[in-house]
Amino acid sequence: MKNVETLILTIVKPLVSYPERITIERSESDRFYEFHLSVADEDVGRIIGRHGRVAQAIRNVVYSFRFHGEKRVRLVIEDGKSKNS
Repeated sequence: MKNVETLILTIVKPLVSYPERITIERSESDRFYEFHLSVADEDVGRIIGRHGRVAQAIRNVVYSFRFHGEKRVRLVIEDGKSKNS
């Protein structure tokens, strides 16, 4: 699990203006290991990119990480709107 967090941080840190405000929370469901990525509000657009292309590229790399068993990895990018609702 720590390897996936390190991978996410390695990809995301160079993209943001406030790397100290990056947080990753883990959760687990029946089918997925979920990693919830939060960045500063000012950096959300940098992580998502135009038409979601940067976010999709990050997810493609993270989703290639495989664990033993059936569970897969899922990356959720928190956009600030879902936190308050």
